[in-house]
Amino acid sequence: MKKSYEHALLWFGAGLSIAEILTGMSLAPLGFGRGMAAILLGHLVGCFLLFLAGVIGGSQHKSAMESVRSSFGSKGSLLFSFLNIVQLAGWTAIMIYDGALAAQGIFPVSNAVYCLIIGGLILLWIAIGLQNLGKLNTIAISALLLLTIVLSFVIARNPAPEISANEVMSFGAGIELSIAMPLSWLPLISDYTQEADHPVKASAISAISYGLISIWMYAIGLGTAVFTGQYDIDQIILKAGLGVIGLVIIVFSTVTTTFLDAYSAGVSANAMTTRLDVKKSALLVGAAGMVCAICFPITDITDFLYLIGSVFAPMIAIQIADFFLLKTDRSKENFCWKNLILWLTGFIAYRILMHVDTPLGSTIPDMALTIVLCLAFAKVWKPQPESDHELAHSTSAGS
Repeated sequence: MKKSYEHALLWFGAGLSIAEILTGMSLAPLGFGRGMAAILLGHLVGCFLLFLAGVIGGSQHKSAMESVRSSFGSKGSLLFSFLNIVQLAGWTAIMIYDGALAAQGIFPVSNAVYCLIIGGLILLWIAIGLQNLGKLNTIAISALLLLTIVLSFVIARNPAPEISANEVMSFGAGIELSIAMPLSWLPLISDYTQEADHPVKASAISAISYGLISIWMYAIGLGTAVFTGQYDIDQIILKAGLGVIGLVIIVFSTVTTTFLDAYSAGVSANAMTTRLDVKKSALLVGAAGMVCAICFPITDITDFLYLIGSVFAPMIAIQIADFFLLKTDRSKENFCWKNLILWLTGFIAYRILMHVDTPLGSTIPDMALTIVLCLAFAKVWKPQPESDHELAHSTSAGS
């Protein structure tokens, strides 16, 4: 059983990410004031959803993808396990590539070499095992925290006048990009709260810890882009004169974040079939992500973030409705077709909302629509009771 500070450290490390800084930079067209407002509002919503997802899995003592069975059925949940493995493998490749690219800008060696170094450390983290990482993770994250504080002070000590942006971004789009990062962790959090003695407390600590550091990372990215006009994290670190310190921040922040992606991909693989070992599957995903990072340029993750939102926002909306409002459990069914149809409706609605300039982005209205449809369908779509013949057959088959 993990202690409270272990949950806090785990998710604090998850938020210490180059990807968070880069996403914060993309909000620069809003200006610093409106950009920070979008970051705060987006994280408030996203981290509340992260908390609810942690409670759902933790209360049932199930991993994230095992808890999906309660809404979509034992076989219907396989779709989301597969999609989760795909997105986690994608994140692994993206994070390794971004970390290597930033490290390359500080000490030019070779992008492939840095991918191998970062990927190798991620595989080491996985091989050591989640249960044995305690002291190592504590040391790494504590060092990263101190180095990040140094980076923040160096960047902020000589603020320049705010640079006007030529691009246009709506406030709703800014909120959406701020929700996207917490949303990407929804299919993972229960992997780490499922063994908690107090799942509500563990989920709250995890969501708050992640939310605070994620806001900080976004703010560093936004402030840097707005006040310096610089969008390359490696150049920022070089101009700050951090050198080796900056390189350490880049490499280990990538490791402490990305090993969670690879590990949870292993957990999702095990949820699909217990014949797949969690650690071996995680190592395979980590190695595949490293190879992809070496072979393919991954420069823009905005579309990837929107894809994650369109898949997992309606999924968690249905889970929230089923667990907290309807108190239903479909895990004994093969497929819950009602919820699968509702998810597809929510997915399509999200893709449509992406092209509509709403004040609250796409996730919030899409989830609200999906939950309302869930409650409405529950009134008219009643599960068919088994017939006497089916009951007799199932009884005789079990005897």
